[in-house]
Formats: sequence, structure tokens, C-alpha cells
Amino acid sequence: MDRLDALQLFTRIVEVQSFSRAADMLDIPRATATYAIKELEARLGTRLLERTTRQVRPTLDGQAFYERCVQVLSELDDAEASLRHVASNPRGVLRVDMHGTHATRIVLARIDEFRHRYPNVELVVSSGDRLVDLVREGVDCVIRAGNPRDSSLVARRLASMPQVICASGDYLARHGTPEHPDELADHQAVRFFASGAAADYPFELVVDGAIREYAVGGWMSVNDAENNVVCALRGCGLIQVPRFHVEDELRDGRLVEVLARWASPEMVVSALYPYRRQLSPRVRVFVDWLCELYEERFGAR
Repeated sequence: MDRLDALQLFTRIVEVQSFSRAADMLDIPRATATYAIKELEARLGTRLLERTTRQVRPTLDGQAFYERCVQVLSELDDAEASLRHVASNPRGVLRVDMHGTHATRIVLARIDEFRHRYPNVELVVSSGDRLVDLVREGVDCVIRAGNPRDSSLVARRLASMPQVICASGDYLARHGTPEHPDELADHQAVRFFASGAAADYPFELVVDGAIREYAVGGWMSVNDAENNVVCALRGCGLIQVPRFHVEDELRDGRLVEVLARWASPEMVVSALYPYRRQLSPRVRVFVDWLCELYEERFGAR
């Protein structure tokens, strides 16, 4: 029995003046209760209870110790109640970093709903694709696409988003429409790279049951998802992006899907946060809300 349980047992024995009744109330064997009190007295170096055949009473030291125990256990209950209140009504500043597209088209488009639910949380939102040092920069949570590589972070999957390869009608009229993934080598892409990284992201397609990568050349490189789409609309080349990002352009014909016979791997989106903030009420309610938001938009994870 740990020290806290022993204190709770001791106070209960004093209050009901019986080992047996206290043990029954705490659903423990009488022998366990007796042994726990003996250990407690031995650790404190004093006798706490006077036992007779009819009742149990505290000694003078026991009475003084009982009064302190009642105070300590009461403060613990107050602390737990306070945390339960904070968990349901969190407050304070929450710093979040996310790609601009996720900010403008998904999260911030519904952020008033989060504010209505948690009015005491103050949000500070930054956008970009650079790698953020969450601990050093004091960021509580980031939203990132792709499989998380940093094992020091807690990753909670938000969605698996379908992707599409597409281009403008003007580009396809000038360069032709690829009919097979192998033809991508003869085309141009709006190349996408992460800040601080020299490597481009290749196109990926599921061919014969396996994911294959296709390097596609091009004269335009960007590191922002919105700029990626703008360049595609201006005929700069093919792009591979989450379908939700270009659904309006595909619907009205400004962009045309190609290679639809071959599936693009879905893009995983996750919320990442440091282990030290895993139990933060602000982070927990925000990530829970993100999960609801992304599931409503993209279906179950």
C-alpha cells in the first residue's frame, strides 16, 4: 500500500473507530489494513492508535497526525478538483504552427467554433513549412503532413488525405497529356521543396500494388502550397497535391486531373507536440477539436 492510501486508511479508521469497518469501506482485507498501519507507525516511529476489544482510538500523537492528514487530503482533493475544472475550461496562451493551406482552408475557417467552446484560450498561430524546434521556440503544437520522423514528439494522426496529379488545360495543350506514369519523365512539374532542404519531392503513384517514385523536371520550384497551385494554374507544370486543395479548380475545369487510373498515396496529416505538453489541457482540447474537424472533412483516420 502506498503512502497516500495508508493516510486515507488511517483517517478512515479514526473516523469509524474500527479496523474492520474501515477495511470494508475501502474494499481491502482486514489483515492488509492492520499491516499497513503497523508499517505507518514504524515509519513514523510512534504509536498512532490505541486498540481495545471494543474500539480504536487515536493516541495524542495519532490525533495530531490525523488532523494533519485531514488537511493534506483535503488540499489534494481541492487540487484534483481544480485540475478537473482546468481540463474542462482551459485557459492561457496556446502557440500553434501549421501550413498555410491547413490554416486558411481548414483550421482558421472554423476557429470561431473553437473559441466558442473554449473562450479562455488565447491562440497564437504561425504558418510555414520550415522545421520548428517546438521546445526551443515554445511552440505547443504543429500540424504537419507526411510521416513524422521525430520520435521525441507525440504524433496524433488527424487525416489521410487523397491526392491528385493535375495541370492546367493550357499546359496539357502545349505538352500533351501523360497516359502512363512512365511518361512523367517527359513532362515538367512545379517542383516543391521544404525550406532548408535541397531535395525536391518526387511524384508518387501506386503501380502494380507498390508505391513508385517519379522524378519530374521543371523550371519552377516553390516551397508554399498556395504558390504551388497558382503556378499550376499559370501553366508552369504538373503538380501533385491533396485533392481538397484543388477541388474548386478541378470542378470548374481550371485544372485537369491526369493519370487517374493510378492512385496517388494518401497524405497523412498529424498533430505533433512535445511529451512534456502531453497532459496540457490547452493542447489536449485543441488536438481533440482538430481530430473532430479533420474527421468531419476527410472521414475516419
